Amino acid sequence: MYIALLICLGLILANIVIGVYGERKISAFMQDRLGPMEVGKYGLLQIFADLLKLLQKEDIVPILANKRLFLIAPALIFIAIFAGFAVMPLGPSEFLQGSKADIGVFYLLSIISIDIIGVLMAGWASNNKYSLFGAMRSVAQIVSYEIPLALSVMCVVMISQTLNLQEISFQQGVYTQETTYLFGLKFLNIDITNVGGILSWNIVRIPFLFPIYVIFFIASLAECNRAPFDLPEAESELVGGFHTEYSGIRWALVFLSEYGMMLLVSLLGAILFLGSWNTPLPNIGFLKLANWTSGEPDSWIGVIWGMFWLLLKAYLGIFVQMWIRWTYPRLRVDQLMYLTWKVLTPFAILGIFLSAIWRLLMV
Repeated sequence: MYIALLICLGLILANIVIGVYGERKISAFMQDRLGPMEVGKYGLLQIFADLLKLLQKEDIVPILANKRLFLIAPALIFIAIFAGFAVMPLGPSEFLQGSKADIGVFYLLSIISIDIIGVLMAGWASNNKYSLFGAMRSVAQIVSYEIPLALSVMCVVMISQTLNLQEISFQQGVYTQETTYLFGLKFLNIDITNVGGILSWNIVRIPFLFPIYVIFFIASLAECNRAPFDLPEAESELVGGFHTEYSGIRWALVFLSEYGMMLLVSLLGAILFLGSWNTPLPNIGFLKLANWTSGEPDSWIGVIWGMFWLLLKAYLGIFVQMWIRWTYPRLRVDQLMYLTWKVLTPFAILGIFLSAIWRLLMV
């Protein structure tokens, strides 16, 4: 468990560097410019220079702000998001399972909801109308999109019959103890349990989970306040949103929490829908690709392969999040709410019904 926590901590810190630098370079490529180039080769040291600058900046607290709540809010947001990594299985090995919580999904959905309190606290304590409006927008957005997000997660839970993220992971590969049928259609009687690979992933073995994953991904963008759902930070209307009055390291905590949330929802999406740490390569005849690129669960080869596949899937999700940010314009508030209440939520509820029917008929 302690090894998993240390690996998670290192992963989080590395994600900050990779995420910030990657977003700058990806956005620069999409806009036909260079991005950071001056500090270090290809600007690789720019993020460290920015961090040093933020650490040296004065920690300003507005005179009329509620000082105690103002200072606590960024830390609360940071803690709420990074506490979610405690239940993330990073590989098949026992010491990479995190806390091994049997209610990992429930814990995760609960703990990340606490950041709403931090956001509202930051906006209200700043005693700034722009910060307060930004906080209210953010709370309304996160609460609204948590509904289709939670419903999409529940679709996987209903079919998997477990809240343990590691058990959900094992069900999507060659290590599963259950019989897996092609596209989940038991009446076809095509057993692919020993084939593994992408055919065992939830979005393939239960085909209607693919649109459910799309719902999950859209809702996760809104949970991260990422464009085109970045209305709480709309600089054209609200300056900087709920963190307008923050500076220095406290502003950095809010900013870094966003990248932590991006990694967290990308890991969760990969675990629930994209095979978790299982390889995408199937066994084909004498080519045992799934076995060769998985290794034994408790071996070091299995640990390395598991972390490689999981992080690859997670960072592909982060790349798509960045791609969308620099491609689509920001939505209006009414469009934002219309999408969640009249589009995503009804389809997510339909997914719940389909999951119940599928569990009854196909298992």
